Amino acid sequence: MSTNVLTIEERKAEVLIKLRKYKLLDKQQYEGAYAYIVDIPQDKEHVIVWCILGEATVGIAAMNTLYKIMKEKELERAIVITEGRYTHAVKIGAKRKNVELLPKSFPVFNIFEHSLVPFHEILNDKEKTELLTEYKIQPFQIPQIKSGDPAVKVIGAKPGDVLKITRKSITAGKHITYRYVVE
Repeated sequence: MSTNVLTIEERKAEVLIKLRKYKLLDKQQYEGAYAYIVDIPQDKEHVIVWCILGEATVGIAAMNTLYKIMKEKELERAIVITEGRYTHAVKIGAKRKNVELLPKSFPVFNIFEHSLVPFHEILNDKEKTELLTEYKIQPFQIPQIKSGDPAVKVIGAKPGDVLKITRKSITAGKHITYRYVVE
């Protein structure tokens, strides 16, 4: 009897792909890792989501495998998911190689299904311009949200992005607010 039980890393990858609205193209198994090749429709590029299994500390050796696969598949970006921690050398190398290192605290479930977490979405450039023009403000004048916030990490927002946050309200039905993502 075989059961298809997903690892924590695989569940995190599935949450990431769903919430960031990526399109899964392929999933491959490697020794000690899974590679999800996804399409990012808004950026019109392919990315590898690299799940490192069972590593307490992710070092250069694990990352070199990823870099080799990125080169073979001609991919410019990657996202790494692990339950371990990253060495200092990995963090520095990841910045140079355009690799996003997800923290261990990345959720295993859809956090927006929780009643206390409002829905967050990233405004596109047109929507951002319209918002700033309508209120005659600069982005830094919008209330801020840190790039390390779990909801910000989940949707993949970067410093400089503006988020639209929709809360359910007993009195107003729904309440919309905006936040400017900062480092």
